[in-house]
Amino acid sequence: MREIPYGRQHITEDDIRAVADVLRSDFLTQGPAVVEFEKKFGEYIGSPFNAAVSNGTAALHLAVMALGLPPNKRVLTTPITFAASANCVSFVGGEIELIDIDPRTFIIDLNRVEDRVRKGDIGGIIPVDFAGLAVNMEDVREIADRHGCWVLEDACHAPGGFFIDSKEKQVNCGSGVYEDAAIFSFHPVKHIAAGEGGMVTSSNAELLGKVEKLRTHGIHKNADQFMNEGTMVGASPSNSDEYPAWYYEMDELGYNYRMTDIQSALALSQLQKAESGITRRRALADRYIQAFSDNPNVKVQSLNERERKGHAYHLFVIRAQNRLGLYTHLRSKGIFAQVHYIPLHYLPYYKHLGSKTDLSNAEVYYDHCLSLPMFPSLSDEEQEYVIESVNFFYP
Repeated sequence: MREIPYGRQHITEDDIRAVADVLRSDFLTQGPAVVEFEKKFGEYIGSPFNAAVSNGTAALHLAVMALGLPPNKRVLTTPITFAASANCVSFVGGEIELIDIDPRTFIIDLNRVEDRVRKGDIGGIIPVDFAGLAVNMEDVREIADRHGCWVLEDACHAPGGFFIDSKEKQVNCGSGVYEDAAIFSFHPVKHIAAGEGGMVTSSNAELLGKVEKLRTHGIHKNADQFMNEGTMVGASPSNSDEYPAWYYEMDELGYNYRMTDIQSALALSQLQKAESGITRRRALADRYIQAFSDNPNVKVQSLNERERKGHAYHLFVIRAQNRLGLYTHLRSKGIFAQVHYIPLHYLPYYKHLGSKTDLSNAEVYYDHCLSLPMFPSLSDEEQEYVIESVNFFYP
């Protein structure tokens, strides 16, 4: 029996050679491959400042730390996301609050965001480009500016995704045009697979400088910011401003959240295939949409042409009648569909969030959602097998 997962990395001989080259080099971490990946990834999405980190969760954590959260201020996000989108706020001692989704698009309902922010005590908004569909960050920015909030875009699902703004310009996810910062993940099932890895992007150089310091224990070697006198730490008495080359300072508590050169080399190689990969994802999505158009038991995201055009399709999510039955049927056929996601307020740690607001759209979504196989190396024959297996389940 063939086995088809919901997502899969595609590693080529070019990828293997790129990693092998780093293994033969002088640097396995903190070397030139990291710097090159930051530069090339920034060029790909259009972000001027970029900091590679160990994973997407680390990216979220550091971004929230760098943005800061005033006392007694909460942060809003969607209940339909991975736990890290909320955990990053909990990591810094903040409080998360959930806003229900739009049942048409499955992403956070910006009308509800506006209503909640207007009531006060909100310091930040973390919109999630769920499944690869770009949140309209221009609209989020307008809400945030009216009420003094920062905006952190969780774009883990959407490198290469975009939306069209009010000026009819294409705005890439994570490009820093409207959000204060954005984050990405390079987990194996993501568009760019590095094993693990993440990125914080921004158009704010000072903010990214904070992230860069925090990812390395809070340590820096910027002499202009040193607090100790040079003579105290070994500088020449005749030139106390010329610190020894070995010297560094730690002036705040940071983390070891660095990305390695091994991971960066793989990511750089994968980045060369990013556009062809997203083109293939969109073609697979079009085929799914057409295949289920006459099946009343299967519903897809209800998107307009502009939304579909910029969709990065990390996931292809359907809403299915008798979801558990279909899930079990597909597994019996070797098709390993998945559920994305269990609503955050169903998780015991965040259960208390369910009593704070109406999250009924997210709950109805969860009752029916199922992610079908979606990855560039999925063959036409495999996809047809998935389609036939889904349609066969419904009489």
